[in-house]
Order: sequence, then C-alpha cells, then structure tokens
Amino acid sequence: MKLLDRYLMAQFAKNLALVICSLIAIYLLVDFFERMDNFLEAKKTIGLAIKYLLLKLPFMYAQLIPVCILLAGVITLGILNQHFEFMALMASGISVIRIIRPLLAAAALFTLLTLAIGQWVLPATTAATNRIWYEEVNKQIPKGIIRDGRTYFRGAEGIFSFVRPNPGKNEFLNFSFAAYDGERGLTTLLTAESATWADGAWQLTNGQQKTRTDNGAFSVTLFQTLTPAFAEAPEEFFVPPYKIEEISYSKLLRQAMDSKASHNESRVEFHRRFSYAFLGIPLLLLGIPVLLAVHKTKGRDLALAIPVSCGLAFAAWGGWSATQSLAKTATLPPGIASWSIHLLTIGIGCFLLKKYNR
Repeated sequence: MKLLDRYLMAQFAKNLALVICSLIAIYLLVDFFERMDNFLEAKKTIGLAIKYLLLKLPFMYAQLIPVCILLAGVITLGILNQHFEFMALMASGISVIRIIRPLLAAAALFTLLTLAIGQWVLPATTAATNRIWYEEVNKQIPKGIIRDGRTYFRGAEGIFSFVRPNPGKNEFLNFSFAAYDGERGLTTLLTAESATWADGAWQLTNGQQKTRTDNGAFSVTLFQTLTPAFAEAPEEFFVPPYKIEEISYSKLLRQAMDSKASHNESRVEFHRRFSYAFLGIPLLLLGIPVLLAVHKTKGRDLALAIPVSCGLAFAAWGGWSATQSLAKTATLPPGIASWSIHLLTIGIGCFLLKKYNR
C-alpha cells in the first residue's frame, strides 16, 4: 500500500471516528431525555435505562454509518483542499479518481464492519433493547413468536402455526392447529395447505383432521375445504413488527429463499437492511464531486460544503425510504425498491467524477 493511500485512509478513519462519536453522543442524549419519563413511570431504575442505551449503541452505529461515511469523506477531502494538498496532488498529475480511491476503499471496509455487526452483534442487542423497552417498560407482551419463518400463536383452544407470506393479507400457508387436553395430550390436529379468513369465517383448503377417540386412537378425515369455528381472528395473531429486526442477515436470507412467495416480509426486510448498510458508498461517490463543485464556486470553506452534503444525504435517504414504502405495499419488487437509489446515485456520481477528472 502506497504512502498516499495509507495517509488518506488514516485521515478518513480519524474523521469518521470523530463524526460518528459526535452523532452517537447527540443520539444518546436525545434518546435519554425522551425515554427517561417512561422508565420512571414504569418504576424502573436508572441503571436499567443506562443498560438500555448502551445495548442500543450497535443500532445507533448501523443507523448513522451511511451519513457518517459521507461526512468523513467530505471532511477529509475538504481539509486536503483547504491546506492546498489536493491542489498539489492534482498538479503532480494524480487524477481525482486516484485520490478518492483510498477513501472508497476505507468506506467499503467500514461497510463490511457494519455488515458483520448486523450479522453477529445487532440481533442480540436489538432483542435485549426490545425486551427492556416493550416488555419491561411498556408492558407489551407479544402474543405470538416467529421461528424460522413460521408464526406460532397460543390461542384459547390450541396452538396455531403457519406461514404468512404477506402480513397485509389474511392468507396463510402450511397452516396447522393443535388442541390439547388438561394433561397436555393431543386431542385435535388440523393441517392444511392454506387457510384464508374472509367475511368473518375461516376456510381451510386441502388438508386433514385428526381427532382423538374415546379409546385413545385417532380418526383421520381428509378434506378439500373445511370451515372450522376457531375462537380467534387473524388480527389476534399479533407478532410485534419489531421482532423481525432481531433476525440476522443469514436467517432473513434463508427465510426469503425458503418462501415460495415472490414478495414476503423476510425478503423485504433483508433487502432493506442490506441496502441501507451499503448506502454510504453511493453517498460518498456523489458527495465528493458536489464538494469539488462547492469549493470551485464558493471557495475552500467547509461551512457550506458540509450542509450541502447533509442535504444530499437526506435527499438520498428520503428517496430510499420512499421506495421502501413501495416495497412494503408490494408496489415494487424488494430488490428494485432497495437498490434503485444506489444505482441512480452511483451513476450520477460517476458522471460528475468523470467530468472533474479531466
């Protein structure tokens, strides 16, 4: 690695650490004062609140890293320009693309670090913070759980298990219902390829019903359609939306691949999280030529370059968030919704960099 590369990467890492520590400190301060009343009303200790905030640090890092990568790159290049180092490099025949290459490499390394945190650290810390905030502080005990893409719910008469490809529709796949007696002995087992809820009634399709007889044996009845009188409606199959945030990348990908539906919650969440982790690199590619344009027209002062870069980041984040809403409503495929902003931003950034590289 050349001296120039090491120098630029070290400057980028130093500036990134400064930016992310500053933003996390602000995040912690705001979050502390916003949530402290809830902890006190629930008669929880200050120690639990501090534990909650410390466990939330990986989440804060993952949320802030795209903007921090942009700001670190802008500050690094801005300081080079302010100290005439950038001009000296250009005068010696080094192109703009060659100068920013170490910055992009450093941004890629921190993006990989973010992915590692999302895979091995974030699921456990998010589960702990969700338990503290929702269950201990707000007393919201979930009625159902998700395991390996299946929802399990304990109803008044038995246990339901199913796959729900689209949370917005009352359609369920691989549906089963098991009822037990007081000694936890199985009395009824209903299984079906699919189940639907419409007009206040359940309808099961292509399944079988096992019922325990008086002598302890089971009678089996096959059916094409069945309308059971379950006590529960789909709205009672409450699994908190935040539970999917506790799943790692690998589990989300496995659930997305196992599902036969082209649009499902796991696939949407996987693309959402994975694309957000990579958002910093496109922002940096677009932010650098914008910085050069600001410096060329307004001088070397960073006082204007940084607000412009922040506005750029919020614009890209807003576009990305809008496409995520379209993905959740199945208006756009998750892949297109999650990565279209990246491709657009990279395309514009490369075009502008080529212009300044001449």
